[in-house]
Amino acid sequence: MKENEKIIDRWIESATYWEKHRDTIDAMFAPVTQALIQDGAAGQVAGKTILDVATGQGEPALTLARLAGPTGSIFGVDPVPAMVEAARREATRRQLTNVQFQVAFADSLPFPANTCDVVLSRFGVMFFPSPLEGIREMLRVLKPGGGIAAAVWGFADRNPFHYIFSRVMDRYVPSPPPEPGALDAFRFAVPGELLNVFQMAGAVETSERLVQFQIQTSLSPEDFWTMRCDISEKFRSKLAGLTADQAAEVQQEVLTATRTHSANDLISFPAEIHVVSGRKL
Repeated sequence: MKENEKIIDRWIESATYWEKHRDTIDAMFAPVTQALIQDGAAGQVAGKTILDVATGQGEPALTLARLAGPTGSIFGVDPVPAMVEAARREATRRQLTNVQFQVAFADSLPFPANTCDVVLSRFGVMFFPSPLEGIREMLRVLKPGGGIAAAVWGFADRNPFHYIFSRVMDRYVPSPPPEPGALDAFRFAVPGELLNVFQMAGAVETSERLVQFQIQTSLSPEDFWTMRCDISEKFRSKLAGLTADQAAEVQQEVLTATRTHSANDLISFPAEIHVVSGRKL
């Protein structure tokens, strides 16, 4: 339970910022949602019952609800109540009646066995206290023959969306390497590691795909800086410990690095993720 409490504490303040920047975040990670739908549901969403685990502010559940149509049923769960509340507000704003959100951890899903046609998770498995138990629980609620898929980040040094910030900040506030198994965005960056967890959990017909895409936004470098600082609890806390002059230096260095990925009023970062998928026997 202590690990679960840490997860909630880590994300509770960020929830407000993720809701504030919803449109930008949705657009940046739309390719990840599409990859999950392709690998976990073979591109077939209409009329399906689909569960989105670690939905955050409601994605990809909200996108799935639009695609599933009136005969589909979409569920999203997240352990952070503020994230779930934000997801519910957005569902109401979009007048989506085929999606429901609940507070729940991945290792204790509030659904009977054999309920869902598809279970997906976008950038959530890295933060499960026990990924093996989480994947087993996702398989439990999946119908026999149903599809499961999860997206995780590839190596940090291939994802400038992350490293242009971390490389600068580490010169001011060094970060020790995460311990093995730590709840970290790059926990499953090594190919095959999450695939092995899927197989240990009992998934069959498993596969892993490297997905390369562009994280794009029309924000200015200055607005991108604000957005990235807002949504990263780790970066916010490190900035708070710097002097005003140091913080200004960090900002200027990050802006300079960001501009190398900016052209024609568009910021575009190459990105790499792994999508691991399988099905329930």
